[in-house]
Amino acid sequence: MQTLGIALLGSGRMAHVYGPKINAHPGLRLSVVYNPNLLSAEAIAAQYGGQALGDLDQALAHPDVDVVLIATPANTHLEYVIAAAQAGKPIFCEKPLDQSLDRAEQCLDVLKAHPVPFMLGFNRRFDPNITALQRAVRAGELGPLSFMMSTSREPAPPPIAYVKASGGYFVDATIHDIDLMCWIAGERPVEVFASGSCLTDPAIGELGDYDTTMTTLKMPSGCLVHINNSRRCAYGFDQRIEAFGEAGMLQTSNQRDEDLIRWGAQATKAHAPLKHFFLERYDASFSHALDEFYNAITEGRAPSCTVRDGRDALAIALACQEACKSGALVKLDWI
Repeated sequence: MQTLGIALLGSGRMAHVYGPKINAHPGLRLSVVYNPNLLSAEAIAAQYGGQALGDLDQALAHPDVDVVLIATPANTHLEYVIAAAQAGKPIFCEKPLDQSLDRAEQCLDVLKAHPVPFMLGFNRRFDPNITALQRAVRAGELGPLSFMMSTSREPAPPPIAYVKASGGYFVDATIHDIDLMCWIAGERPVEVFASGSCLTDPAIGELGDYDTTMTTLKMPSGCLVHINNSRRCAYGFDQRIEAFGEAGMLQTSNQRDEDLIRWGAQATKAHAPLKHFFLERYDASFSHALDEFYNAITEGRAPSCTVRDGRDALAIALACQEACKSGALVKLDWI
């Protein structure tokens, strides 16, 4: 089995997601951990392996590095995409592609000039149940779609420092749902409308952001999409998708650590709580995403989640943000 050495750029939270997944993959090896803060890179390398480096050129030129995984803050992705593409290294980049549409467009231009394989890390596409739903829809099992609905509610809001750098709730969170709805339906919206409130953490509202939103997308086919997001959910990480069409309905369900149902004097049909957050709920999907990246590189084909997917999801998320702030429907003439 061919082994690909990875340069992991970034040593924050996502490094702790990808480090164990890389080590568990039979075809991947963590060769380099890069951060200009060398002490931070050394801490990750001590846990998961690889050589810690604080110089980007050295990291990309390392003889054991075949591919690059960008897990740095979103507003730095462009610079790292440029450097990796110019070095001729295939790229796996965490979502979003960027927080700025102009910078996302620059990513497209760079990859046209330096056409290395590129995959965007919209990991939820690789959740087995979501994948099965998408395949069933695209195979025509429901006939023409009428509605799709996506629920994504987090257990608690993130630290305010994270919110400040997130690009806003639509770019940080709703973008996952947007990507899934477009991918499942096989089309992108022609108009969007969104509304938002701040009901959980007043500090988020003081930044001009939201912690509770509802979004509607209208697809060219006429299919209507509803997305509801919340940064507060008392019962865990609520993640559900529904697709409804002429011939029936498909749904994905929430996941628990155990599915045992209990009956007793205090409660009937009681279930264990939902999985707590994305690290638990989508644990397997990160592994499947790395599988797709590895298989695409070793098979000589383009990865399935492209830079264009990232650019378009960002464009839609920013349009939703505009609609929410203006209170007006936004038409997407770029389709």
